[in-house]
Amino acid sequence: MSKTSQQSPSTDASGVSVIHTQAHSSGLQQVPQLVPVSPGGGGKAVPPSKQGKKSSFVDRNSDEYRQRRERNNMAVKKSRLKSKQKAQDTLQRVNQLKEENERLEAKIKLLTKELSVLKDLFLEHAHNFADNVQPVGTESSTTNPENSGQ
Repeated sequence: MSKTSQQSPSTDASGVSVIHTQAHSSGLQQVPQLVPVSPGGGGKAVPPSKQGKKSSFVDRNSDEYRQRRERNNMAVKKSRLKSKQKAQDTLQRVNQLKEENERLEAKIKLLTKELSVLKDLFLEHAHNFADNVQPVGTESSTTNPENSGQ
């Protein structure tokens, strides 16, 4: 089965060459191919926000320019203050967490010591209890000397 295709190059508004291919006698969908205008393709891509803007000369003495600069300067100042405040808040939170961590570690040490003391007391009591209790079935027929005087 032979395929014949036609190519029709065109350039869109952004300066990118688009080649439309058309395949005859096939049920394939047509897909445009993007090809850079310059053969090296080393040009920078233009962000969409700057594509529609005119690159005209702006008079630095105009009121519009001064207003834009003032608004931009205020926005930059606000952004820097916000960033500085966020850094301070983060540092404060880090210090709070460090203090809390130290308190919790001290509490862990204290509770560990308390557990050790309680374990020792329990084991000592259990050992003394085991010494005083006779195993079942080996009861002695001798009387206790303490109770013989009564």
